[in-house]
Amino acid sequence: MISLITPLKAQQKLAENVRARRLAMELTQEGLATRSGVPLPTLRKFEQKGSISLESFLKIILILGGLDDVVQAMNPKQTAFSSIDDVLKNNDKPTRQRGRLK
Repeated sequence: MISLITPLKAQQKLAENVRARRLAMELTQEGLATRSGVPLPTLRKFEQKGSISLESFLKIILILGGLDDVVQAMNPKQTAFSSIDDVLKNNDKPTRQRGRLK
């Protein structure tokens, strides 16, 4: 899969989104740092440069809401078929469901 975004751009976009979410919740950097347990200089560096550890990022996201979304975004997707034989062997046909008359 080809990605058109670089890791650096992704970090910067995540930092922008976190900052926007923090401001929408009317939290100061100091308030978010206190609530999340992430040191204030770390939070400032993240918002300015996008650099942060995964643990600190997840602590911040927990407070801002969206931790479940981050975890769900990383769920493995169903694997694609590698050949026509795999498609033919796949027996995952949806079963029809009907309501009963009462």
